[in-house]
Amino acid sequence: MHAVKEMKSRKRWRLIALIYGAALLYLLFQGGKTALMLFMILNVLLLYLALGRWSGISRVSGIRSYRQSGAASNSDHSLSAGSTLDVQLSVKVPGVYPIPYVLVRDRLLRHNGQQLQFESSFVPNFKRSGEVLYQTPPLQRGEYRFGTTECVSHDIFGLFEHSGRFGSEAVFSVLPQIVPLRQWHSIQSGFRGPFSHAVAPRAAKETTQINGVREYLYGDRLSRIHWNATAKTGDWKSKAFERESLPRTLIILDRYAADYPAPASDRFELAVSTAASLIDSGLKGDTAIGLMSSGKKLTMLPPKSGVEQRNSLLKHLTFVDADAEQGLYKSLMAADSLLEPGSFAIMISGASGKEAIRAMEWLSRKGLTPCLMHIGGEQRLQEQWRLMIRSKGWSLFELKQLQELPAVLEGGRA
Repeated sequence: MHAVKEMKSRKRWRLIALIYGAALLYLLFQGGKTALMLFMILNVLLLYLALGRWSGISRVSGIRSYRQSGAASNSDHSLSAGSTLDVQLSVKVPGVYPIPYVLVRDRLLRHNGQQLQFESSFVPNFKRSGEVLYQTPPLQRGEYRFGTTECVSHDIFGLFEHSGRFGSEAVFSVLPQIVPLRQWHSIQSGFRGPFSHAVAPRAAKETTQINGVREYLYGDRLSRIHWNATAKTGDWKSKAFERESLPRTLIILDRYAADYPAPASDRFELAVSTAASLIDSGLKGDTAIGLMSSGKKLTMLPPKSGVEQRNSLLKHLTFVDADAEQGLYKSLMAADSLLEPGSFAIMISGASGKEAIRAMEWLSRKGLTPCLMHIGGEQRLQEQWRLMIRSKGWSLFELKQLQELPAVLEGGRA
């Protein structure tokens, strides 16, 4: 790209040299007022074009600010997948050389190398400054950073381009989309009912050891209010105490692309958002939650509770891809030594009935209590597989869209 610009610039200077030579010869051989006037005008124009290099655009500076579209200017909400950003660039060009307009090019880079480019322009005011506003498209989950901003100016004839850059890099993360879950009637029944032999009771007695801060729940005593956290955040916060025996839940995310029917990317994004919603809701309720995620590299985060665990799990889900080289059953076998008996395992997968049942049977033999969250879109499990899962006393939920997750979990088994 730079080489092409250099070549065009050379051609333009050659053309200008040719015109200048012709005007000079016309003045020398023809003479007269007309030839002299044309030669003087040509010199003034060339001087204008030459001075454009010192227009000040090479020393341009600026400040970038951004916020989530529709959010208040002082809000500090985390970005989730599907969010858009309103970006504002305040640009200042030093000097006094007249500039008709400034073209601003900005770049937004995703962690996987994907690049979004934005281009806009403004006319500098008498202080040689201006602002540019643009809005990003809906962002996918991942880590983003703004690259250096390029500012370009042209002369009034559009013959030459002069540019400058300023560094205003900023890094932010876009978390998986999360839907709030108030109750898990169907899953929580496993802690109290048929799975109670394998999982610790959810209503375990609390100790006097403080384990962090949680959201205020209606009915909390004044002695449980965390006044420092309440004053800092402006929202009611309560003290979180450790329990004598926390229920352990392990979320198993299937990252084998072939297990998700086309379009696979949408199905896998639904699986990731489902895992993030379960993690967010479970950890707010003091549930010890872990994550097993097997792709090119096996990631195992043992069940824990607390804010640090939530941040670690959501950070992993922010970057995860469907890059597993083998199916769910083989991935579980590869993690044999890392699975702890006595946990409640929620498998989030788009695997077929046969593959899912093999995995659930293997988990059951290992001493874990399996539950299947099937991501199938419009394609449901065949009735024979559904009946087989129910006959073994396992829970099965089928999900088509993320917005259906609260109703699916709060309403009962599929």
